[in-house]
Amino acid sequence: MEQISLDATDLQLLNILQTDAAQSNQSLAQQVHVSPPTCLRRVKRLHDSGLIERQVALLQPDRLAALQGHGLSAIVEVTLDRQGAEWLDAFEARAVADDCVQQCWRVSPGPDFMLVVHTRDMPGYLALSQRLFTADANVRNVKAFFATRRAKFETKIPLTIT
Repeated sequence: MEQISLDATDLQLLNILQTDAAQSNQSLAQQVHVSPPTCLRRVKRLHDSGLIERQVALLQPDRLAALQGHGLSAIVEVTLDRQGAEWLDAFEARAVADDCVQQCWRVSPGPDFMLVVHTRDMPGYLALSQRLFTADANVRNVKAFFATRRAKFETKIPLTIT
């Protein structure tokens, strides 16, 4: 990945794309006051540099739950018995490989990991806990906090545009 410097136009593009990455190149170009070819080159450069990691569709969990089943979200603290690099790496690899784990954070101080998980229902959470926590002899403590309401969910990183 190339190392790049960012100007105000790049920051504007990043800010707009964080809000709605499905916009046409023409629309983006108009909003940042550049030509469409220039806009396309800039966005490609932002992708190539790794600043734009990927573009995805964000699903609305409550609407999806109404169609597929209830849905259960939890924030889970995980503390390991042994915190050597190989033990931390091994748990992390298993956690990130599980489709129910939406986010995995190594944290300090306190627990070793914070996970954001989503399952269809409580039996789904039980299966997840068996896979990740019970089956791992190095997991000392697990504390799950079950979501009752999502007040805010944002993926946007605040940018200072000069």
